[in-house]
Amino acid sequence: MKVNELKDRSKVDELTLKITSKDEARDVRGGTLRVCNATGEDDTGSVTVTLWNDDIERVAEGDTITIKNGWTQEYNNALQVSSGKFGSIEKAGDVPAEEAAE
Repeated sequence: MKVNELKDRSKVDELTLKITSKDEARDVRGGTLRVCNATGEDDTGSVTVTLWNDDIERVAEGDTITIKNGWTQEYNNALQVSSGKFGSIEKAGDVPAEEAAE
């Protein structure tokens, strides 16, 4: 899947992006969750990537990530993509969790 194929409120099977910028993390829901917006790009365009909790520290500007089983949502007239509750973010060079457990 590519950025130019993303639509509001749709599933993202697999999307690979290069992180070109990353905002400061902020607390939400009374400090029970942390969230951070980043910008990810591929050869078709750019999109806001919403990072949650542990993913905020794992992902840095310049990293290439793959979002699997994620979702999209339009917020403030901008499309956002996230791994959500059931998806995952893998960084290029990371060992997938299922392989690390073997």
